[in-house]
Amino acid sequence: MEFSNYLPLPLRGEHSIFYYLLLAVLGAQIIYSLGIGVLFFGKSSGEKRSNACYGLLLITFALTLLHYWLVLAGIYERYPSLYFIPIYSTLSLPTLLFYHVKLRLYPQYQLRRSDLKHFILPIGQFVFFVFMFFSSMDFKADYGRQFFNPFYGALEQGLFLSLFFAYLFFARRYVVQKRKNLRDKSELRKVLYARKLLQVLFYLFCIHTFFVLSDFISYQFWDLNLRSVKVFAALGILSFAAILFWLGVYGFQILLWGRKVLNEG
Repeated sequence: MEFSNYLPLPLRGEHSIFYYLLLAVLGAQIIYSLGIGVLFFGKSSGEKRSNACYGLLLITFALTLLHYWLVLAGIYERYPSLYFIPIYSTLSLPTLLFYHVKLRLYPQYQLRRSDLKHFILPIGQFVFFVFMFFSSMDFKADYGRQFFNPFYGALEQGLFLSLFFAYLFFARRYVVQKRKNLRDKSELRKVLYARKLLQVLFYLFCIHTFFVLSDFISYQFWDLNLRSVKVFAALGILSFAAILFWLGVYGFQILLWGRKVLNEG
């Protein structure tokens, strides 16, 4: 069974100090984000559903980064039975971010049956990984990372990029609407914080999109696998980790002084 075609970095042979430094930085980021995410479930102030969405966002994002860490560390090569372990949840990230912002700005909003459509793809991706994880090794090897695989292929990457930008746009609309109809000036900081969250995420995600599209275009049109270029692959993963880093920084601020600065009850 061989998964090396799907790995973002060449894992055989000797590694430099920068390789181990990258593993250490990503590992620290994962642990930090998991900790902040768990703390959001115990947060007494603010809208409970919004806090839960942000906590899940950090945890899900950290577990997805953990998937890349396992790839880099060569764990999947040494233990191929772990391949498709259900920790890769890219399609959940845009939805959780959107509902965090929406419920934070409009805590009176009641979830409806129509909201379920936003969770179809995230649930589908999770079910797919659970099914694949418990499938036979031969089936995993034959299935691979096919282009039209909607949950772990080029199409999945396209869905992830498109959905993230789309939900950023939808979340920003709620921020703009809240700002225009703001009656209680005490909530202004809450709006400004949400706007800053989305602005920084937009720029960071544009950088990550550049790496994803560059790799896809170079491979499809010039048969050049940029994932085999260590510097490019490392920067690509770091661009993903940078998004999580900002989410963790923002979450830490909310935990630290959210009640006082943002007037959370």
